[in-house]
Amino acid sequence: MRKRGVSKVTLAVLPAESDKFPEAAKAVSISLAGATIAGVDDKQVAGVSLEVAQLSIECVEHTVVCYTKVGRSLSANRLLFAEIAAEGKKRLRVTVTLFDVDARKPHSARRVFANEKEASEKIDELVSEVSR
Repeated sequence: MRKRGVSKVTLAVLPAESDKFPEAAKAVSISLAGATIAGVDDKQVAGVSLEVAQLSIECVEHTVVCYTKVGRSLSANRLLFAEIAAEGKKRLRVTVTLFDVDARKPHSARRVFANEKEASEKIDELVSEVSR
């Protein structure tokens, strides 16, 4: 039970996007949406990716300042998101971040996968690293 005057902690989950790795992005988004984060009272799955949320507030850098602005624009105390990038021809790097908007502190885990199939099969492990 929370003490009087202590506000609820809201988590905003932002779906992943990747034109080059659409199946991995779908698997990542499903895994993020299903994640359980300790200390969170409410979870909302945003209808837009981190990139779209950043564009809407005109703050597109990958910085604590921009992530804080995204969190505030979504009325969230925590953000959970993933970034997918190519590593060579078939390999991909997935970075999952749990960002504490109030403390302005990120907690990230990163892994390189051999291909989209491997990323789709093993993404839950990476999300678990961040959500512990």
